[in-house]
Amino acid sequence: MTETEITLTLHERLSDIGEAAWDACACPEAADGGRPDDPFTTYRFLNALEQSGSVGPGTGWEGHYMSARAGDEVIAVAPLYAKGHSQGEYIFDHNWAHAYERAGGRYYPKLQIAVPFTPVTGRRFLTKPGHEAMGRAALTQGAVEMAERHGISSLHVTFCTADECAAGETLGLMARRTQQYHWENRGYADFSAFLADLSSRKRKNIRKERAAAQGFGGEIVHLTGDAIQPEHWDAMWHFYQDTGARKWGTPYLARAFFDLAHDVLRDDILLIFALRDGWPVAGAMNLIGRNALFGRYWGCAEAHANLHFELCYYQAMDYAIAHKLGRVEAGAQGEHKLARGYLPKPVHSLHWMSDPGFARAVAHYLEAEGAAVDDEIEILTSYGPFRNTEEEEHQ
Repeated sequence: MTETEITLTLHERLSDIGEAAWDACACPEAADGGRPDDPFTTYRFLNALEQSGSVGPGTGWEGHYMSARAGDEVIAVAPLYAKGHSQGEYIFDHNWAHAYERAGGRYYPKLQIAVPFTPVTGRRFLTKPGHEAMGRAALTQGAVEMAERHGISSLHVTFCTADECAAGETLGLMARRTQQYHWENRGYADFSAFLADLSSRKRKNIRKERAAAQGFGGEIVHLTGDAIQPEHWDAMWHFYQDTGARKWGTPYLARAFFDLAHDVLRDDILLIFALRDGWPVAGAMNLIGRNALFGRYWGCAEAHANLHFELCYYQAMDYAIAHKLGRVEAGAQGEHKLARGYLPKPVHSLHWMSDPGFARAVAHYLEAEGAAVDDEIEILTSYGPFRNTEEEEHQ
């Protein structure tokens, strides 16, 4: 089958593609009844964003979901959005936008293949098994042609996999490397086994932090599936709104998203709450993948020492160990994660610019930035909390 037999279609609504066709490309591994590798690219998650009004007209995230068909069969899909700003992306291009517009260009709207508001690496060119190369090429070519046809400045594919990044480069896109912090479960039997891997000073610090946090005057609970009740979403919305207003000015998710999450996502979600007298005073929301726990939102109604670290990092690690998950991804940024066992990992994205001169300038920037990121990852990893056996033997 050749590329000329592939039909590309843009859809303003995810329902035009349909759940079965989308998930056959997005999470074929879940056909066995297990969890998807990436819960964020599932139909239920992306559709909840759309149906809640978190994306769509007036949000700066207008859906133009792509499908690639071979005959009547959907072989590939992509979450494509027309962006009216650079908010909610976490791969920052504000400086590019300012430079382009100072030179007289119009940067927005731009096209973005991404999961809105979600700094989590995963496949962005979602293909059925056996159609990877054909599907990626068709979706990439289609997105670039759409940008060229409509005079759009640029295309961005954010938080894609390393394999997609390499393939995208061969198709003419520019690769970018940034970094974030992940915790890896090295087959730990319990949290104490993790602590045994750390230097003595870091072990003591973490024990002190956990003791202080757990002394807030209540209990910490893990809630998922049917254990999550509507009042828990009320509390989580309050926490999310407070933190979002302080961090971003305006929270990205609509209130209706949390109601839809209860209906269709609660089995994918882990809420970690600090309760006093049965009522949450702080909470963290996570999504559960097949081999990873993804930390997303945190907030509190009261300030307690180290409770943020306990709920967002240490309790997440406890859950991952107990459920034999391979890693915890705790979101974007935050060098404070390093001392708590979260090490820097590369993050990949792809970019295409319509203006050749601007594309050359961005390419030079990405080359220098990539080298600096590689150096930073190496340096930060060396400052991690894990013990140096030779040094400890000489203490």
